[in-house]
Amino acid sequence: MSLAAYCVICCRRIGTSTSPPKSSNYWKDISSLFLTYEALALKKSLTLDTQVVEREKMKSYIYVNTVPIDKRENHDTFSTVDLEEHECAVWLLLRKSRSDDSAARAQAVREMLAARHWHDYQYRTIAQACDLRTVIGLARSKESDLRFFLRPPPLPSLKEDSTIEEELRHLLASLPQTELDECIRYFTSLALSESSQSLAAQKGGLWCFGGNGLPYAESFGEVPSAAVEMFCLDALVKHSEISTHCDKIEANGGLQLLQRLYQLHKDCPKVQRNIMRIIGNMALNEHLHSPIVQSGWVSILAEAMKSQDIMEASHAARTLANLDRETVREKYQDGVYVLHPQYRTSQPIKADVLFVHGLMGAAFKTWRQQDNDQVLNDQVSEDESRYTACWPKTWLARDCPTLRIISVEYDTSLSDWRARCPMERKSIAFRSNELLRKLRAAGVGDRPVIWVSHSMGGLLVKKMLLEASRKPELSTVISNTRGMVFYSVPHRGSHLAEFSVNVRYLLFPSLEVKELSKDSPALKTLQDDFLKFAKDKNFQVLNFVETLPTSIGSMIKLHVVPVESADLGIGDLIPVDVNHLNICKPEKKDAFLYQRTLRFIRETLAKDLEN
Repeated sequence: MSLAAYCVICCRRIGTSTSPPKSSNYWKDISSLFLTYEALALKKSLTLDTQVVEREKMKSYIYVNTVPIDKRENHDTFSTVDLEEHECAVWLLLRKSRSDDSAARAQAVREMLAARHWHDYQYRTIAQACDLRTVIGLARSKESDLRFFLRPPPLPSLKEDSTIEEELRHLLASLPQTELDECIRYFTSLALSESSQSLAAQKGGLWCFGGNGLPYAESFGEVPSAAVEMFCLDALVKHSEISTHCDKIEANGGLQLLQRLYQLHKDCPKVQRNIMRIIGNMALNEHLHSPIVQSGWVSILAEAMKSQDIMEASHAARTLANLDRETVREKYQDGVYVLHPQYRTSQPIKADVLFVHGLMGAAFKTWRQQDNDQVLNDQVSEDESRYTACWPKTWLARDCPTLRIISVEYDTSLSDWRARCPMERKSIAFRSNELLRKLRAAGVGDRPVIWVSHSMGGLLVKKMLLEASRKPELSTVISNTRGMVFYSVPHRGSHLAEFSVNVRYLLFPSLEVKELSKDSPALKTLQDDFLKFAKDKNFQVLNFVETLPTSIGSMIKLHVVPVESADLGIGDLIPVDVNHLNICKPEKKDAFLYQRTLRFIRETLAKDLEN
């Protein structure tokens, strides 16, 4: 007898009884009725909607009719699917994304991005089922939804009684220590010899390594453990430039450890940028792409790509470009950053514009909008709060969308007292060869190019072009060079080498400063050789020069590059009423400095941009 029927019978017995029931039987009937009611209520609350169940099943499974392959039309395994149309589309796109045809794969990614009506579970289906090429393509697409990417898997627990600092040092110690250059050995020994305890004891002091004072404690303030972590990361950046060392980093759990450190230091951009540099260097090795993706880095990179911080987005863009072997042929080594286009684009790229900073400069901050009352000292490079928009990325990319805009970075210093690596005394000739090798790997020379440089960066450009002219394998760099823009480049030397603001600059001027001396034989030879070479190749040249003095430290003002030194000998020479630091920083988009540069680029590349 069913519970419902029994309930009805009980109700009738109680309601139609003619004689008063015995007390015990009466309460038994009432109790039975109450229990029956509770059981029915519970049953009703547990009733399942079978239609909902079927719909959920459809989200997790596809059902394919088992028709023999030889009897199927077009041999299409997805020709008959027991799914609703919008459900089937997800799996068909996944199938298309694995096509042997690269154009079909790219089209599948575009169609995934165009699907705006999808539910969360459909994004999760793509995230779980897509292959490496597809997830990288989605991450390098501007319209990508972050739901396309699986969150990083849970990180392994640290060893008992171990800290991240100790794990970093252990990882560093596990890397090969032989056949390293002086700077890698320096950073490695520094990281392995110092601890947070020793730094805490010495905080605020001055340490000496190889006869050079390095007041690192002043840079890291109240968190000595962060200093040790930065020492380790500096060393790992150098190690990650060596392919076999990248293999060791991955094998010893470095990808997971760096991810833990990245998440721990969300409020420390310097730490995160160094970690991005390491991952970007590891991504140069294609056999490591799968471990990088599987460890969850793609979701982190995709999110960083959407950051409003230009440096964060550019570091992520470099790493993803190195992971993207589907649409990118070039490889971007450490210090080479594409400012535009950072995403995949259907816009054809017709020419390159390269930006090379000068003394105390950087790939991003040199090309920001104009600051007020700048002072030329080491603290300028440390003050991140003063970074503003990067005009090549914001203005030039919008005005000339068919350009690939690249900015390079290399370490420079006014004095060896603040050199990042005291043993690293790199001449202009050494740096030019190093940059030339990196730029060639990035495809520079494959299309028309204009070089834009500030201060000492212009000397590097001249040296690079002269070196390329002597090497047959670099002939395309010369044949595709259309022109160059020089912002206060000291072609004939600078007064900077003759002055010092304090004892540390006087006693230990950096090699870069020494080479800027007006009586430098190397500088005179470079100027004479390049002038003859540029005239022979008929390069188009635009020169700007400052007319205002620049504050050197807090004691004196100096006209860093005089007019006669900024005159290459060919091309227009335009004086501008700004100091040496602001000569490459237009105050606003309609300022003469930017508009004249834009006109030169458009005129010089006119034929190339039309083709």
